[in-house]
Amino acid sequence: VMVMKDVETRVWDPLVRIGHWLLAAAFVVGYASGDDAPPMHVYAGYMVLGVILFRVIWGFIGTPHARFSDFVRPWGEVREHLASVMRLSPKSSVGHNPAGGWMVILLLVMLLATSLSGAGLWILGEGSVLGEGLEEAHEFLANTTLLLVVIHVGGVLVESLLSGENLIKAMLTGRKPAAPSAGGVQ
Repeated sequence: VMVMKDVETRVWDPLVRIGHWLLAAAFVVGYASGDDAPPMHVYAGYMVLGVILFRVIWGFIGTPHARFSDFVRPWGEVREHLASVMRLSPKSSVGHNPAGGWMVILLLVMLLATSLSGAGLWILGEGSVLGEGLEEAHEFLANTTLLLVVIHVGGVLVESLLSGENLIKAMLTGRKPAAPSAGGVQ
């Protein structure tokens, strides 16, 4: 019997990985700088907008595992996956698992809303009635996005522990262990 050891599959291309880490860094910088460093906060927001714009385009024309059609699964599959996590036995996914796929969409939407509300606030200023409303919305969206980021990181850690796959390493290298049925390196 021949055992295939250390066989990996290419999953995430360099543009997805660089975009992921740029988005994470820009959000952290934007959230941490807040009102204390307006230029840095604004530049971080523009970076978030730019990466989201790229990611949405790449989600339609990019490499196979970068496409939304690859990882946005029906709600039934999401429920089934979350139930398998609760049983401590999730199925391995080559790309994003069904819950992770929807988290990507949710994070992109929330980051877009946060950035657009911040851009609107920057344009209108804080003094107007609309500006004050935008400021409240921007803070709410940023805090909700932070909560989603915490859930996302927690999900990555749980999935990594339960599956034995180092998902953080995979997002750095673009490679994951090949599933037995994957037939080797793609």
